[in-house]
Amino acid sequence: MVETGNHHHQPPPNQMAPPPPPPRPLPLGAARGPSFPPNEQLLQLHYCIHSNPSWHQSVLLAFQHYIVMLGTTVMIATMLVPQMGGNSGDKARVIQVLLFMSGLNTLLQTWLGTRLPTVMGPSFAYAIPVLSIIKDFSDDNATEHERFRRTMRAIQGSLIVSSIINIFIGYSKAWGKLTRLFSPVVIVPVVCLVGLGLFGRGFPQLGNCVEIGLPMLVLLVFCQYLKRIHPIAHFLLERFGLLICIGFIWAFAAILTAAGAYNNVKTETQQSCRTDRSFLLSSAPWVKIPYPFQWGAPIFRASHVFGMMGAALVSSAESTGTFYAAARLSGATFPPAHVLTRSIGLQGVGQLNDGIFGAIVGTTASVENVGLLGLTRVGSRRVVQISTVFMILFSIFGKFGAFFASIPLPIFAAIYCVLYGIVAAIGISFLQFTNTNSMRNIYILGLSLFLGISIPQYFVMSAPLKTNAGWFNDILNTIFSSPPTVAMIVGTVLDNTLEAKQARDERGMPWWVPFQVRKGDSRNDEFYSYPLRISEWFPSRFF
Repeated sequence: MVETGNHHHQPPPNQMAPPPPPPRPLPLGAARGPSFPPNEQLLQLHYCIHSNPSWHQSVLLAFQHYIVMLGTTVMIATMLVPQMGGNSGDKARVIQVLLFMSGLNTLLQTWLGTRLPTVMGPSFAYAIPVLSIIKDFSDDNATEHERFRRTMRAIQGSLIVSSIINIFIGYSKAWGKLTRLFSPVVIVPVVCLVGLGLFGRGFPQLGNCVEIGLPMLVLLVFCQYLKRIHPIAHFLLERFGLLICIGFIWAFAAILTAAGAYNNVKTETQQSCRTDRSFLLSSAPWVKIPYPFQWGAPIFRASHVFGMMGAALVSSAESTGTFYAAARLSGATFPPAHVLTRSIGLQGVGQLNDGIFGAIVGTTASVENVGLLGLTRVGSRRVVQISTVFMILFSIFGKFGAFFASIPLPIFAAIYCVLYGIVAAIGISFLQFTNTNSMRNIYILGLSLFLGISIPQYFVMSAPLKTNAGWFNDILNTIFSSPPTVAMIVGTVLDNTLEAKQARDERGMPWWVPFQVRKGDSRNDEFYSYPLRISEWFPSRFF
């Protein structure tokens, strides 16, 4: 049949919407709890890098930073000065110089270096080359004091010349180019081992005097529970709990000493436990200003210089890991490459000053003071800058500095058990930017962490390199005795050669890359720009 024009079609029925697709199954465990997205900045801080507590709080917090860095300073002087032939007076002067240079270098670093709240303190990385210098002068037919001064002059000379290494790799931007190869997969083991690699300064040192070291550790931990009792207790114990604990345990140690508890024990125990066995207070001068070449003209020997160059490289690697931890614990973003490279160059300038003023070792970023940022939740730059006043002041007025330097070392060891642990844990927090379910990442992280602990342990225990070239032995023994340095080498090589391009997202590079370049993120200038417009006065290629 043929349809006519008068034929009307019936309207089509309303079409039913297609049924919604079934919900996608949630990942295993997603229905059981919240997920926490990555945060480039740590948010649970009371004060971040450019916010400041009140002045009276800042002064007390700064004094707390001074006390914390004092432990490593005294440990290094106690370990090295007696082997050099120095007496208690020489040890007191060495501590004064170390404090003075720590204050000066910290001020430079917080103003012109990373701008992070990091204390620059003496470094154990220089111990191996310094011990080699001590050994070279051990056969001198001279008095003990003359041998001490000659050894100090040789250390001065090697520090001055080897500082060229850090100055060159810093201001030539070579170190910045190296850090562009880093990813969160590399940073995790490096920062973790910045803290965990110092385990020898924790409980093993505490065990030298358990009766004061263990109560200090228990009291520090117990403060985390006590601060929940009352808001005022929370404020006092979170900000100043460390000072309060030191005061109680130091007084307890003084009571034990006065009561004769250590009169009939071994000499080593007396040195660790008694409060009157350092002899610093009686031998320190009332007033003495450190000045250039105070030990005499520097002695330059090529073998000493080459050995010290290895320590300079290690201090750069360890400082880099510490800077990443400090940025996280001060509420800043990751330090860009140009900031890290200028900080290493300035660290070389600091080592040059160390040699000129006669320090016994070079300086590096203090791990324990970075841990203190996390313990107090105060990442203010101003607080650390104020702490330099205490360092310089007590280095000049020796009696006052010696009074605090006489705190028994097991008390510091107990503090380090907590502070080094915080730094190690902040390294783990960088995992949030990576795919933790990637077997590639798991392989690199596991191998870097294990070799970063195992290889240094082997080198420390046996010192396997014993060739006729002592300087060569010192370089390699120093480098491979440093856990963060070994982890940095292993992690960087593996992460950049093992499916690096294919696993770019798994490595966390989309999070990482904006903070590697100067203008990659607006917050780079907010946290790391100079306080003055120095870039307008000097060519930008140097900064």
